[in-house]
Amino acid sequence: MQINAISKGVQPAASPEKAQLEKVAKQFEAIFLRQMIGTMRQSGGGEGIFDSSATEQFRDMSDARTADAMAEKGSLGIAEMLLRQYEARQPVAPAATAQDKGE
Repeated sequence: MQINAISKGVQPAASPEKAQLEKVAKQFEAIFLRQMIGTMRQSGGGEGIFDSSATEQFRDMSDARTADAMAEKGSLGIAEMLLRQYEARQPVAPAATAQDKGE
């Protein structure tokens, strides 16, 4: 599992804070994808003969599920980009020296 995360460019979570950040970044990517898919559907043209409010509701649910799956796979890389930007702004903890360890 760890090898899979590294091969996708997203490092495994080292802390609960980083795990939460990864979760939120993926959720953001899913919301973005939902909006993009919805906009693409609206520009698709006229209504079909079988279109109804129920059909539209199921289509929206399907689009949301598709967006969630795409975000989980990191299809666009938005979550990865957000993680890199956040990590670049985090202060780096100073490395422990031999004197600090009492050696």
